[in-house]
Amino acid sequence: MIIAHTVALGIGFLLDLIFGDPNFALHPIRLMGGLISALEKAIRGIFPKTKSGEFIGGILMVLFVIVVSGGVPLAILFFAYRFNVFLGVAVETVICYFMLAASSLKKSSMKVYSSLMRGDIEGARKDVSMIVGRDTQSLDDVGITKAAVETVAENTSDGVIAPLIYMTIGGAVFGCIYKAINTMDSMVGYKNDKYINFGKAAAKLDDAVNYIPSRISAGLMIFASKLLGLDSKNASYIHKRDAHKHASPNSAQTESVMAGALRIQLAGDAYYFGELYKKPFIGDSIKDVQYTDIMHANRLMYMTAVIALVICLGIKIAVGCVV
Repeated sequence: MIIAHTVALGIGFLLDLIFGDPNFALHPIRLMGGLISALEKAIRGIFPKTKSGEFIGGILMVLFVIVVSGGVPLAILFFAYRFNVFLGVAVETVICYFMLAASSLKKSSMKVYSSLMRGDIEGARKDVSMIVGRDTQSLDDVGITKAAVETVAENTSDGVIAPLIYMTIGGAVFGCIYKAINTMDSMVGYKNDKYINFGKAAAKLDDAVNYIPSRISAGLMIFASKLLGLDSKNASYIHKRDAHKHASPNSAQTESVMAGALRIQLAGDAYYFGELYKKPFIGDSIKDVQYTDIMHANRLMYMTAVIALVICLGIKIAVGCVV
């Protein structure tokens, strides 16, 4: 089974690189999102609209989503492997493929780059709004570029390295559970009036499951920056200095490395749902932000992902040999 999980993880990663994230209605992440939306609506209709009522309702939603998101692939894989090991590997490969987002992250961020290069600022604002949570209506070209680079940096961990780590530990089932937690955080983990209580459990759980992966991602990204000829020394320095300059305990880990490696300044104040949030800057303005920083960010993301894959597969193979 260890060999089967290893093969599924490796091929799933390659499928993501070759084909990108498939866009269809029955994509597992979309199904998770639909489940979360339906549960939120149902639970809000049952529990009182009080601080404790919303908090308890949010906890129940988290538990239900985790059970369903882990239980369904577990059942599918159990019967697939029971029927035929090759069918099991094929099914698990597809699930692993769905859980990784390196190619879609690059594609989405490069759409922003293409719009900027054409001088289509309005189009770039629309493109970047699809991959960030902040308001983008008033961003200039520098702000748009920074937003794209920041989301590539953060999602290097959330969308690629963390899923790889969890699938190395527990196969596609752990990958699905992780992505369910991550999806809940992206949908309800806001600190606004609507979600400050209801989304608290999802946000805290997301912080917990990403705590170690985000720090592993930062370390791998520093090493990757050295291999790519970027400023790895500055990446390490900025990471040590700025890795905690974020409301989230994890987001600034890879963002600080990215800022240091590219020698630019990221973060700063941003608007969310029309409200200004004061944020510290991450990195130093050693050079001006350029559109090509989006390309460099993607190169660094890919190199980090490949290093992570080699390590993860190596660990799986080593464990398989020992067992």
